[in-house]
Amino acid sequence: MRIAILSDIHGNSVAFEAVLADLRHTSPDLILHGGDLADGGSRPAEIVDRIRDLGWPGVLGNTDETHTRPESLDEFAGRSSAPPSLWAAVREVAAWTGAMLGEERIAWMRGLPLACIQDSFALVHATPGDPWKSPWADASDAELQSVYSPLGKPVVIYGHIHRPFVRTVGEMTVINAGSVSQSFDGDRRASYLLLDDWKPAIRRVEYDVDKEIAALMSSGLPRAEWMADILRSAGPRMPAG
Repeated sequence: MRIAILSDIHGNSVAFEAVLADLRHTSPDLILHGGDLADGGSRPAEIVDRIRDLGWPGVLGNTDETHTRPESLDEFAGRSSAPPSLWAAVREVAAWTGAMLGEERIAWMRGLPLACIQDSFALVHATPGDPWKSPWADASDAELQSVYSPLGKPVVIYGHIHRPFVRTVGEMTVINAGSVSQSFDGDRRASYLLLDDWKPAIRRVEYDVDKEIAALMSSGLPRAEWMADILRSAGPRMPAG
């Protein structure tokens, strides 16, 4: 049994198509998505439409919830130590993305669950019940155990932090699938998880980053240069201004 999990596509159709090509090579029996489908890329509506057409099950990400429950962004921003300028930029990106998606796609996103529980694994975007906050890649075993053991599965997968890893925590394996777009680990390639008879492998897939940057710059997306800088550097960046 082969299972693939893609998370954090962020509207990047160039990276997504490269991952789809790799999936044709790895031939998984089941593919799921980990949320954060649309925001921050040049083709948000296209990505949502492709995921719907493919029929992949998946979960709600925090940027998805920005559209399905707009107050969630203000709630999280109010608890965050990040400067208000960051959240102002995020709101600009979300407003444009929401307009590109339209209400029918957003209504579909409202049906995405916070967790996808299978026989032997669980998938969440960040943590059970909260798509906004999750452990970092350097979290302690105790934190990972506390957050994910309530799911009651031997394998737990999440996304959100854009940094892939595989950790054994007691009798549980905790995996971050990384991100198809906007990597934060210094590697510009797309990332996804392949479970091959429960043996995990993080797949890294080359794609034309410059092509997506050109698409961003011509898309009309506010703060496109900010998104482009993240793609170039494969790391988190603050917006200018």
